[in-house]
Amino acid sequence: MSDGALISIVAMVGWLILAGSALASYRLGWSKIAQLALVWLAIFAGLFVVADLLGARLPT
Repeated sequence: MSDGALISIVAMVGWLILAGSALASYRLGWSKIAQLALVWLAIFAGLFVVADLLGARLPT
């Protein structure tokens, strides 16, 4: 594993901890958290489908 990949993994774990602690500060129940997660999953999946139908590609 290269140094760049290791730094990226550590940064992503840090961002995940930061987002999780921000969500925990709202003191929501597990059902509300699951509902919010499903809503965000639907939003991203919908955007992915729309982008795929429009033929959007990332530049390489």
